Amino acid sequence: MTVSTPANVEAEVKNPERRGLGKGLYLIPSVFTAANIGMGFYAVMAAVRGFQLIGSGTEADLVQAANYLDNAARAIGWAVLFDMLDGRIARLTRTTTEIGVQLDSIADVVTFGLAPAVLVYVWGYGATLAEGSDLHSLAWFLSFMYLMCGGFRLARFNVQSSRPRILAEGSIKTDKKAFVGLPIPVAGGLIAAIIHFVPLPLVYYGPERARIYSILLMGLVGLLGVLMVSTLRFSSFKTVGTSSRSMRTIILAVAVGTLIFLYSRHVLLILVTGYILHGLLSRVLVLFRRRPEVTESTVQPH
Repeated sequence: MTVSTPANVEAEVKNPERRGLGKGLYLIPSVFTAANIGMGFYAVMAAVRGFQLIGSGTEADLVQAANYLDNAARAIGWAVLFDMLDGRIARLTRTTTEIGVQLDSIADVVTFGLAPAVLVYVWGYGATLAEGSDLHSLAWFLSFMYLMCGGFRLARFNVQSSRPRILAEGSIKTDKKAFVGLPIPVAGGLIAAIIHFVPLPLVYYGPERARIYSILLMGLVGLLGVLMVSTLRFSSFKTVGTSSRSMRTIILAVAVGTLIFLYSRHVLLILVTGYILHGLLSRVLVLFRRRPEVTESTVQPH
């Protein structure tokens, strides 16, 4: 006869046996994660096809290339939605697993790191800057560093989430209400939103204008990389919809979804830009609201 000890009982509570429908629930978040990876792979393939058409140089091919690039940007937009859903569904159904967390990070590196880096290169400076020039090499480097910063951002997040107690002294503590550093889906989403707003490749606008736009685009890609590895706080919105006012949240979500369906080019760009500016302005306001520290030199003797 097997005797149930307190340790065995505790293990059974933490790792309950999965049967029937309960076992199938664990697959639902992974399905959305797989869809996330699929959208990233499609975005890369569409960008490659668009680059082939841009190389021909004819106006008709540039217009067709714009369709491929726009579809790639849309795929990244869908991936953002899938990335939001897999985490929420896992939390709501209490089906969060370690392998699911790691798979989600790998998916984000592909979809919001590699795919936007390739897409922005194809749409922007890849065809406008002379290959082999210093400026073209710098553009290539910035796209690579964007990918590296995104990978570091995800690795730091995983470490802080899984082992917050053994981090080095002075490390940022995790906060469910805020992300440390710009989330990589937002960074990739901004690149996708810009290309969705203006899908025609920059080379379409002529050499001079395309060169200026490419330099500005390089600055944006570099800025996004810096924001991802920074310690700035950006709202996670994980607590949205959990309060008694969740009905208002549902109405707001339906309204925003309708606006995206009707005016996706404008609304998506406004939403992503507004989110980033909100995080930056919040940091500025915190700096201004800080009171000057009282030092010994400022203390007047009685």
